[in-house]
Amino acid sequence: MKDKEAPSNPEVAAGRADGMIDPVSLMRIKSMELRAKVIVEGFWKGIHRSPYHGFSVEFTEYRQYTFGDDPRYIDWRLYARSDRLYIKKFEDETNLRCHLLIDHSRSMGYGSGSYTKAQYAGTLAATLAYFLSTQGDAVGLATFDDQIRQYMTPRNRPGYLHRLMLALETPPQGATTDLGPPLQHVAEMLTKRGLIVFISDLLTSIDRLESDLGYLCAGGHDVVLFHVLDPAELNFDFDSPALFQDIESGRNMYVDPSAAREGYKRMLAEHLAKAKSTCSNLGIDYHLFATDRSFDLALLDFLHDRMRRRKRVRRAGGPKARSTT
Repeated sequence: MKDKEAPSNPEVAAGRADGMIDPVSLMRIKSMELRAKVIVEGFWKGIHRSPYHGFSVEFTEYRQYTFGDDPRYIDWRLYARSDRLYIKKFEDETNLRCHLLIDHSRSMGYGSGSYTKAQYAGTLAATLAYFLSTQGDAVGLATFDDQIRQYMTPRNRPGYLHRLMLALETPPQGATTDLGPPLQHVAEMLTKRGLIVFISDLLTSIDRLESDLGYLCAGGHDVVLFHVLDPAELNFDFDSPALFQDIESGRNMYVDPSAAREGYKRMLAEHLAKAKSTCSNLGIDYHLFATDRSFDLALLDFLHDRMRRRKRVRRAGGPKARSTT
């Protein structure tokens, strides 16, 4: 029996999957690694119970067993869940190297609730790292503000994931967000094509965004961008006049929300539209995420991107074409 295709709208599948946990509850788990494990295991339980089981299988580097394959490599646990024979692809068939690039500028330290954008971004990165590591893929990390602060080469070795998780717990300490120098530096370091997952609030010059992101695309990498903003930044639902401080410059401004709301929302809409169109022009998969959205949805978006890219590669190169990731 043929597996069902993934829905065109990932949120449809996510809405039918069990076990989604809201970010507020997850952030009460102090360990980043345990937090990521809870998200991924809950996601798998939900997706395997859903009618979109084939969606997860295609992404996770399994392929259906065919006559002549070595039966020693059959995943019998997967067979018990799906009643289908799949084998795990060998490392030289997958070749996925993922670089997590995380914005640690001072603006990422903002949070209108019980956690910040940086904590949300770190948990999202940890979730993707845990997910990919369980598939046998190599994951690395770079954190930056106006320069690279931490860098870990993609690896898949015992203990390496734990070190990466600890690095993700480091709070942002930088000042301004200047994407150009760190992204150019990262692009120069990445000599092999791979997958780059970039997580940032993009509170930087939108006019330079295309040239800045272009550094990542120039090396032929697949790039996914998660644009992370606090709900208060998206909705500007402040009620009373107050003194606002620019986190990155330190400048104080007295603002009457009722008078500023219309202009703020217009400028924000222009900023978001420019970010999305820039990514589209560069072939970057763009996702806007408020920090109150479930991590399951981000993981589902990520899988959806990977499947779509794989299908494009197969169509371009024929039925035997191999993915670049």
